[in-house]
Amino acid sequence: QVQLVESGGGLVQTGGSLRLSCAASGSISSMNTMGWYRQAPGKQRVLVASITNRGITNYADSMKARFTISRDNAKNTVYLQMNGVKPEDTAVYYCNYRATYAPEPYWGQGTQVTVSS
Repeated sequence: QVQLVESGGGLVQTGGSLRLSCAASGSISSMNTMGWYRQAPGKQRVLVASITNRGITNYADSMKARFTISRDNAKNTVYLQMNGVKPEDTAVYYCNYRATYAPEPYWGQGTQVTVSS
């Protein structure tokens, strides 16, 4: 089992910045991918960005210029730096962990990000 605890969400003004964190604990594999997804009201959950234990990143095209994903393998923690936020970034952001070759990922409980205009 893997537990994911997210933090850093909240209310931010348009153009501001926010940093999300997600700490993983439990049965952590040395080979894994961690990432962030988001789900806006009435919409599907979509990938924001992911990063492997080797630091290989993948971004949704629409967020690549403003968001940066990083991780600290020693702390089993992944971060999402959000800059220049827009009202359309308002969503619940979910942390995701998947061990390489594992059939299913683990999910965090989600953290709300609200961008005011």
